[in-house]
Amino acid sequence: MSYAFPIRVYWEDTDAGGIVFYANYLKFMERGRTEWLRSLGVEQRKLREETGGQFVVSETQLKYHRPSRLDDELLVTADLQQLGTASLIIGQRVLSKTEQERTGASEPVLLCEGAIRIGWVDAATLRPARIPKQVTGTLERYSGSMTQPFKP
Repeated sequence: MSYAFPIRVYWEDTDAGGIVFYANYLKFMERGRTEWLRSLGVEQRKLREETGGQFVVSETQLKYHRPSRLDDELLVTADLQQLGTASLIIGQRVLSKTEQERTGASEPVLLCEGAIRIGWVDAATLRPARIPKQVTGTLERYSGSMTQPFKP
């Protein structure tokens, strides 16, 4: 089952039209990915201190389906789609619990979805490097359970 991180929409997330500014979905996804990794025991600051490396976003692909507005309750999911030696592809979705309640849908309504590639780099040089074994081992253990669609 997908990892899901709850987020509420605040004034700072909206644009002049009162809807969530499109780039803020990337921020929501960043928070969701970070908390997903943390839930698996992968703490990025600690990892950087121990290994001298860090994750960086190297590619994003997003599709927007519906808008979100002030005070909406959202869920941000994260699923490991691909694990390589130096990068990961994480599938993410932003779902609206508020829209589910408004429309009577059977599950949270899809607002935005995408694939985010994060690469591992040496923090000092920012050159690509192998993802540490403690990270790949953790992700391999959980990858089978993280690929099913989110069901609230």
